[in-house]
Amino acid sequence: MKCAGRRSTTTAACCSLLLSAVLSAGVLVGAQSAASAPAPVCKGGQLSASAAGSTQVTVTVTNKGSKPCVLKGFPTVALAGQGSPDRNKPLTVLRQGSERSVQLAAGGRAVTHLTFTPVLGEADGYCASGADPTVAPSLVVGYAGIKEQLGPTNADGFALCGDTVRATAFQPAGS
Repeated sequence: MKCAGRRSTTTAACCSLLLSAVLSAGVLVGAQSAASAPAPVCKGGQLSASAAGSTQVTVTVTNKGSKPCVLKGFPTVALAGQGSPDRNKPLTVLRQGSERSVQLAAGGRAVTHLTFTPVLGEADGYCASGADPTVAPSLVVGYAGIKEQLGPTNADGFALCGDTVRATAFQPAGS
């Protein structure tokens, strides 16, 4: 844009307008870069989790911190060792889907879905494989560098056949 005109006032006003536009664009670009800067990886201490279900379990992780963070990957899962962490029984996690990063705003939530091979029958259930079912009062779910013990929504605990669990990657809650 060329500033031209007969009067120096017009020229000065035109050039001032051009300078303002250039400076504003620089400020906007800078603001955009700062706003799009990636959030740091979530640390276990800023997150909390809860579980709902017994053979199909939804684990919800909430960012209880004051700043956004990124959670990614799959959880680790173990059956709780009746009050003794060294007695936890790690389960083999069969990953479902592909890993992705989930940005959690302060108060934001992400979920993973766990599916166990169900126990068949009624109260004295059985496994189709012939193995004895396993029942645990709680799970130990690992995420963001921590392991958190989670109880079920009902009083019966978690019941499963075998030592595997299918787990989805963490994803935004509600998707």
